[in-house]
Amino acid sequence: MREIQLSLNQTQKIRLQKALQKLESLHSKVNSDASVTVADTIPISLEDSILKGHGTAERNGEVVATVCGVVERVNMLVYVRSLRSRFKPEIGDIIVGRVVEVAQKRWKLEINFNQDAVLMLSSMNLPDGIQRRRTAVDELNMRNVFEENDVICAEVRNFQNDGSLQLQARSQKYGKLEKGQLLTVPPYLVKRQKQHFHHLVQYGVDLILGCNGFIWVGEHCDARDTVAEEQLNNTEEQNTKSTRVSENVPLETRRSICRVANAVRVLSTLGFSLTLEVILEAFNLSSTLNLGIDEMLGSEFHVLVAEKEAERRSSLTKKKR
Repeated sequence: MREIQLSLNQTQKIRLQKALQKLESLHSKVNSDASVTVADTIPISLEDSILKGHGTAERNGEVVATVCGVVERVNMLVYVRSLRSRFKPEIGDIIVGRVVEVAQKRWKLEINFNQDAVLMLSSMNLPDGIQRRRTAVDELNMRNVFEENDVICAEVRNFQNDGSLQLQARSQKYGKLEKGQLLTVPPYLVKRQKQHFHHLVQYGVDLILGCNGFIWVGEHCDARDTVAEEQLNNTEEQNTKSTRVSENVPLETRRSICRVANAVRVLSTLGFSLTLEVILEAFNLSSTLNLGIDEMLGSEFHVLVAEKEAERRSSLTKKKR
């Protein structure tokens, strides 16, 4: 477990250490064969020919690990998936990014990667929804659709020759994100899942877990294409309307957004993987204890979340048995 920087008293330190040790023991029992540290021997069958992948090396006729992580096998390939690593994008990843530049027929986005990603004008649906060739008028109206500092959700389409990413936003679930908070967490805490878009119906909140470590928590929005169409028709009218709508966001919804965001911050500080189940558990725990939104960032709540997560994983392990 990594060192957690929190101002804890002696009792809280003991409780947190006990919870983390319990989590570590549960993890070691589940992944006793798969987890390796540097210089550990990776068990393989000498009869089978293998391909040594990332995180492995050969020494004295044995395959050893060069990084800490989990051993993965894909057919003949054996490699070690490091537990902590920088964001390594793959085609199909859901990305949340911020526009940093509007260039010729493209937007450049900051996505927590070593290079800015590119969203081409031809790689997104036009505001009118018609499939047609992009014209000079569409290029002139690019800033009316997305401008600098706008937060956008998109999908990785492919890699360019220089190593940068090319994105696409051809679905209604992609587009501009408004009326919410953008959080940054270590990318290795967000695992690739079948579903990265979550609608918390009972709270009216949208939660988007970006594979790049950018997480969006905002008010639920049904159709972003309608907003984009209004932007294209009349920029000034849309800006006035957007200001008026954001002022009319219900107070309870804003509280829910802040509470979900603080739950994500607490889990990120503790180093727990971010899933909808774990986030809702922290959210419900704060509501059950009648904690204020600001109190969720206190040391006591961090300890309570760690203890609750240890109990949850322990119960899951018992059920599997």
